[in-house]
Amino acid sequence: MDQRTEDAAAIEAEVDHVRSLGIGALRQRWRLMSGAPPPKGLTKDIIARMIADRIQREAFGGLDRETVKLLDRLARGGKPDGLNRRLKAGTVLVREYQGERHTVTVVPGGFSWQDSTYLSLSAIARAITGTPWNGPRFFGLRVPGNPEAGAATAPKLSPRAVKPPKRSRSSVQPGGAVSTTRGSDHG
Repeated sequence: MDQRTEDAAAIEAEVDHVRSLGIGALRQRWRLMSGAPPPKGLTKDIIARMIADRIQREAFGGLDRETVKLLDRLARGGKPDGLNRRLKAGTVLVREYQGERHTVTVVPGGFSWQDSTYLSLSAIARAITGTPWNGPRFFGLRVPGNPEAGAATAPKLSPRAVKPPKRSRSSVQPGGAVSTTRGSDHG
């Protein structure tokens, strides 16, 4: 066994031991680790989890800066940013543009379209239309002016002189697919 595996096994054993301690022993261990008694009102389970977390952070390091920022934002009621946090690998996006159906599959490295992998939906939207587009908006995942909106609402088209624009309709298909159709496909 290499050193890391042995260290990980020792840490796992120590964490298992902490889980088996009673409330009195957990409070004593807390005092030894932090120099103060645990806050009143913490349950045995919470104290054990906090001690285990500290043991693991000391052994393996803490969270990276980006993760800490994300957790702080979520704790304040914020939303996770980034489209890839919402779309899981295997999700299929379907968009009809100028009579042609385009299917994009979310893959671990980005998005797969026509046997190529792209880092962003915007690159695919540009390849399809020949003009710059916000990819999530093009695929019906966002509404203009509201980047947090989901696939249930549709992007608004620019006004036309003769008749009002038709709105896109996005729907989630069985298996996680998102389909967007648009009556008029100009950008």
